[in-house]
Amino acid sequence: MLGWFDANLVSILNGFAIGSLLFILAVGLSIVFGMMDVLNLAHGAFFLIGSYLAVTFVAGESWGGFLTALGVAALIGLLAGGALSGLTEPLARRPILDQALLTLGISLIVAEVLSIIYGNDVFSVPPPPGLAESIDVAGRAYPAYRLMLIAVGLVLALVVWLVVEKTSIGALVRASVADREMVSAMGVDNRKVKFAVLGVGSLLATVAGVLAAPVYGARPGLDETILLLALVVIVIGGRGSVRGALVGALVIGQVESLGRALVPDLASFILFGTLALVLIVRPRGLFAGKVAHS
Repeated sequence: MLGWFDANLVSILNGFAIGSLLFILAVGLSIVFGMMDVLNLAHGAFFLIGSYLAVTFVAGESWGGFLTALGVAALIGLLAGGALSGLTEPLARRPILDQALLTLGISLIVAEVLSIIYGNDVFSVPPPPGLAESIDVAGRAYPAYRLMLIAVGLVLALVVWLVVEKTSIGALVRASVADREMVSAMGVDNRKVKFAVLGVGSLLATVAGVLAAPVYGARPGLDETILLLALVVIVIGGRGSVRGALVGALVIGQVESLGRALVPDLASFILFGTLALVLIVRPRGLFAGKVAHS
């Protein structure tokens, strides 16, 4: 067993790095879907915006360009989430398919605009200075940037959990989910709560796109691939659960990495086989959170 871990150490670490990226992307989508009952199929397109922002601002190995891309991505994510909140508000009491069609349309428009601006080329983005080198991990050379992604994902998981579970802001969001009418009667505008949650969720998507650029680059179609993985993470972890998003992301990260390293021809079957197995055992996901009711 130890020999197997040693032989596949790089793939296992890659799984944690991919899982961290998927968590940063999926936790926002999970909270928006699970708590606000908004199925945002434009989430992958927001991720792609972040990736192309990294292409735009990161010229060579530059902390300045990388941090600028993160800042611009955060701002655009907030604005996009606010706009999405306004667009979906009239559909709040209609079937969720209406929201899905609206956000899918937004996704297609965003992807087409990005394709017009950047073309259909595949772009690569270098890591910031100091993170482009490899570090010795148990005798294996491993990229420092990917180790940083693992750390960022774990820290963000702790921060989001603390905000949602231990602060007054999180309590307000949970109260809005449990009983919107009561919260509204107390003078709280539920639309502002929805605006804030969608804004933060979209911000996480665009920021994840910037962070993922040195790993995945930027290319047409990446939004669809990453959205599919994020949805699988949510279904496995349970919508509305921060813990579920983390566990689901780490599971899918390992399945993706080890599957493609050991049995590349069966990687997709293993991915969806894992999804099917979880759904058979836990139909609502491993750690299903509270779900909004209109």
